[in-house]
Amino acid sequence: MSHRRVGHPRVSRRRFLGLSAGTAVAGGAGWQLWGRRKPQAPPDDGWWAGELAHLLPTVDHHRFLIKSSFRSKPAATPVLHVNNRTFPGQQTDSDGLFYRFDVDGLQPGTEYALQLKHPDGNALCDSWPLKTFPAPEHSAQSFRLLTYTCAGGPDTLYNYGFFNAYLPNPTRQRLFARALSFQPDAVVANGDHVYWDLKSSRFMGNSWRATRIAGKFDRSQPVLGSANEQVLKLAFGPQIAGLYGVRFRSVPMFFLQDDHDYGENDEADARLRTFPADSFMLDLARSTQSLYYPELLANDQLPAAYKNSRGSSENFGTLRFGKLFEGLLYDCRRYMTNELDPAQTAAESNFVPRDIEHWLCERSKNSPARHIAQMPSTPILWTAGKWAEWYPDLKLKDGSLGTAQAKPYWPQGWQAQHDRLLAAAVERSDRCPLFISGDLHATGSGRILANRGTSYQHNPVYSILSGAIGTGVLGWPSKFRGTKPKPASDLHTDVLVEPIEENGFSLLDFSEAGLAVSHFKWRPDEGDAAIDTLAPFARFDIAARTNEIL
Repeated sequence: MSHRRVGHPRVSRRRFLGLSAGTAVAGGAGWQLWGRRKPQAPPDDGWWAGELAHLLPTVDHHRFLIKSSFRSKPAATPVLHVNNRTFPGQQTDSDGLFYRFDVDGLQPGTEYALQLKHPDGNALCDSWPLKTFPAPEHSAQSFRLLTYTCAGGPDTLYNYGFFNAYLPNPTRQRLFARALSFQPDAVVANGDHVYWDLKSSRFMGNSWRATRIAGKFDRSQPVLGSANEQVLKLAFGPQIAGLYGVRFRSVPMFFLQDDHDYGENDEADARLRTFPADSFMLDLARSTQSLYYPELLANDQLPAAYKNSRGSSENFGTLRFGKLFEGLLYDCRRYMTNELDPAQTAAESNFVPRDIEHWLCERSKNSPARHIAQMPSTPILWTAGKWAEWYPDLKLKDGSLGTAQAKPYWPQGWQAQHDRLLAAAVERSDRCPLFISGDLHATGSGRILANRGTSYQHNPVYSILSGAIGTGVLGWPSKFRGTKPKPASDLHTDVLVEPIEENGFSLLDFSEAGLAVSHFKWRPDEGDAAIDTLAPFARFDIAARTNEIL
């Protein structure tokens, strides 16, 4: 399990942001200073949105769940028309700007015409199409999945023209437009939809810049229904509603939360362990989801404790596309336990609860879908030496990643759960074990051939890092950690696409014949216009197993 040296110690994330702010040109360096043109958003598609600010749907084979917001309060509760049926919106904020729409009783594999209207019938926007997925028992010829991570980040914070922590929204929107030009059937946005770290960084959500933009959160008060609600809207609104707008209105979206969605980076030292999440962090993540993006849709197999009476879940869900594909999405932060944290009373250490682990293992072994993909918020195979990873690797004194030193506050139970999930995934010899993740601000792919002495040569585990949409010049982990992602030391691996720190996304094309993976990347110094013609920089195929499906 050899590993190459990938960097030298530099400075912490917190310190790096502080130094970056302190050394920026007074008043903020403009784009002209860096020899760049100011970013331009892609042209809109001519769809009339009225006062609608954002629209994000998710679907399964019989249901739509849609989150929306308006720039100004509608005169009355908006009504969603779906063909000849009507569904009044459910207000989710205090100001009458945010609404959710839950549409059930739909036919599988069917396209519907949707339109938002006043109760008197006047249109609030143009109509748009949205299609249900094929039913689990129905065949599907193909399924194209778009996946990415780390789309969030306030482009008004640590933005000095070309020198920024997060790409400007117009550039991110241009990346989205290019990704959508490939007409994906669904999108998985895997974590870090917002960046506004509070306890773990005095240069982020608690900085004077952040306070000037949005005010300060009061951790003693609930997020919604108090002054905190306006802080949330000002801080997070531009990162989600302002970024996505109405561009994804006809594409099923699956949003999975990770550490920054709880208002923190995953960090641990004697002063602070940011996870397990405290009550305010939980409220912040729930409130953001309630307003801005759909919950995950839960099937009958998900344990009842993790879904609500409407059949949706905040943290765990299934993306099922007929007989062809089943995606298992799971948040590794919400229920994380750590028996080594002296401030906690946990009896064992897990990233997900044991009954969720059992659900994942059962679906891995018994789902009749041709392809299964697990989509955890924390990557399999890869490490960057961070604290809250599956693996014990950390950054050593010589700048490499390894296990020669113990990682503080890292419990063996996290890796033990990882081992059980992998064992279940490789048990089925008729399909390729597949994990698709985000978090690490990189694009790459590899295979696990053995795990701590257990060989997977007969059925290697594929792991894909999907690519980061929003990371700016200052934001790449190698800038402040001095290292890029690498395979974990306890694994024997085959790297198919070396992880690269450039903005991008991935497309996965599933069929009965197998899976085609296409990775896309872009650098700011290439110019925004290059985004419009992006082609895959890496592509590979995974042939389907020839065995009959059990």
